[in-house]
Amino acid sequence: MANTPSAKKAARKIERRTEVNKNRRSRMRTFVRKLEDALATGDREAATTAFKVAEPEIMRAAQKGVLHKNTASRKVSRLASRVAKLGA
Repeated sequence: MANTPSAKKAARKIERRTEVNKNRRSRMRTFVRKLEDALATGDREAATTAFKVAEPEIMRAAQKGVLHKNTASRKVSRLASRVAKLGA
């Protein structure tokens, strides 16, 4: 348990940041899930639309520190290839 005032403040800040990051991660996962559903149905137009919405959301999560930028790039790349494969 935090004893010093600065440690107590740091604990409060961490709690707030954790909540914000949790919301960002959840939001990103929601958009990815919608894209996964569109891919599962095989609807190319819906998948393309969902990808155009999910891609900036994933990159925003990386920019805010929720994901590592390479992880985000890998996710986007893999999803893009799946969407492209659906169109072929």
